[in-house]
Amino acid sequence: MPGPKLPHFQADLALPKRVDAVVIGGGIIGASTALELAERGHSVLLCEKGQIAGEQSSRNWGWVRISQRDPRELPLMVEAMKIWEGLDARTGQPTGYQRSGIVYTAERARDEAKLEAWAPHLAEMDLPAQMLRGEQLQKVMPGHQGKVISGYHTPLDGRAEPQLATHAIATAAQAAGARIMTECAVRSVETEAGRISGVMTERGRVACSAVVVASGAWSRLFLGNAGVSLPQLKVLNSVLRTSAVQGGPETAIWTDGFSLRKRLDGGYTIANGTENIVDLVPDSLRLGLKFLPSYLQEWRSLQFRLSGRWREEASQDRRWSPHQTTPFEKTRVLDPAPSQKAIKQGLEAAQKAFPVLQGVDVVQSWGGLIDVTPDAVPVISQVDDLPGLFISTGYSGHGFGIGPAAGRLTADLVTGDAPVVDPHAFRLSRFG
Repeated sequence: MPGPKLPHFQADLALPKRVDAVVIGGGIIGASTALELAERGHSVLLCEKGQIAGEQSSRNWGWVRISQRDPRELPLMVEAMKIWEGLDARTGQPTGYQRSGIVYTAERARDEAKLEAWAPHLAEMDLPAQMLRGEQLQKVMPGHQGKVISGYHTPLDGRAEPQLATHAIATAAQAAGARIMTECAVRSVETEAGRISGVMTERGRVACSAVVVASGAWSRLFLGNAGVSLPQLKVLNSVLRTSAVQGGPETAIWTDGFSLRKRLDGGYTIANGTENIVDLVPDSLRLGLKFLPSYLQEWRSLQFRLSGRWREEASQDRRWSPHQTTPFEKTRVLDPAPSQKAIKQGLEAAQKAFPVLQGVDVVQSWGGLIDVTPDAVPVISQVDDLPGLFISTGYSGHGFGIGPAAGRLTADLVTGDAPVVDPHAFRLSRFG
C-alpha cells in the first residue's frame, strides 16, 4: 500500500570523499539539521536509505502545535513557530504553513479539568490561549454537532503540509551546499582514537568528524550496531485524507474519536486520535521495564497486538559489518498497512460531528510508524562515550511541528554554537 504522494526530489549522485558532518535520515529532522549546518558554512552529506520524507515525516497529521506538549518541549516549540513563519521565504518552496489555530475539546468535566491544568504552561510564557465555550467555541468549530462542552484554543498554532515541507527544507539545504543522496543507506560509523572518523555507506566510505543519527524508527537498530543503547519502540498511527469540501472548520481539532485539519487541496486529514497500535516485537520485551510507566499512563489509547512484525523484527540482523547488506537496504521505506478499523471509526466520528463531511470521499489512507521514547520526549544529544556522534530522534509523534527548531538545536550541538534552547532535557543519558 503506497504512502502519500511526494514531490520529485533531484538527489545528488556523486558521493563526496570527505565532509564535516554526515546526517543519516531524510525526514524533517535530518533535512532541517542539514539546512542549518549548510547555511553556517559546514560541508554536509545527508544520506537517506529511501526517499526524502518517505516515512513518518510525510505521514503525520501536519500539525504545528505548542498545545498539550510536554513542558520540556515548549521552549523549543516556541523557536519552531518562529522558524515556520519564515520557512517558505527561506526555502523558496511552499510548505503549506498557515497559522490556523488548534482546539483540544472536552466532553466531560474531568477532560476540561485536564486542559485547564495544562493551561498555566502557556500563561507562564505569555502566549495567547483560552478555554472557549458556547458561541465562542462554535466560531472555531462551525457546524459542530457533538457533545463538546468546552475547548482549549491556541490561536498561534497552525498546520503545514507534510508532503511538501521536508521537500522544501531539503531543497534549500541542497541549494546552500549540502549533498543529499537518496537510495543510499549508511551501514556503519567508523572511529579513530576513540572518536568519529567517517561512515561506510552502501556506495562507499566518507570521512567526517561528526555524524547525526536522525533516522526515526530506524535509529535504535543503527545505533545498536555502533554499541550505543537507545530505548525506542514504534507505534502505528493510521491517517486518511478526504476529497475537497466547502464549509468545514479552518481550525485544527482534537476531540474524542477523531482529529482533523484542513489541507491545502480543500480536503481534510483525519485520524482516530485515540487509537495507537503497538505491535509486540522482541524489543517490547527487552525494553518492557523502561516503557512500563508509559504503558500504564497511556493504556486507554494503546492497543497491543501480535502481528507479522514480531517475526519480521526477530529475523532482522542486529549486528553487521560495514561490507554486509543491512536491514536498511532490505526495507527502503517503512510502509505499514493502516488500521482499517481506526480509519473507519475516525471518519464516522468526524462525519457525525461535522455533517458537512458526510458526502466526502476517502481519497487515500496510510499508516505510519512513530518512533517513541519511554518518556515521549525526543533525544537531541551528543553521545558522551563516542565524541562526534549525535542523536536527534524519538520525537514520539511530535516531530513535524518542532522539526525546524530541533534541526537548529541539533546543528548547535554539532558545531558547538550556543544552543537555541537548553538541551539538558533531551540528553541521552537520562535513560541511564
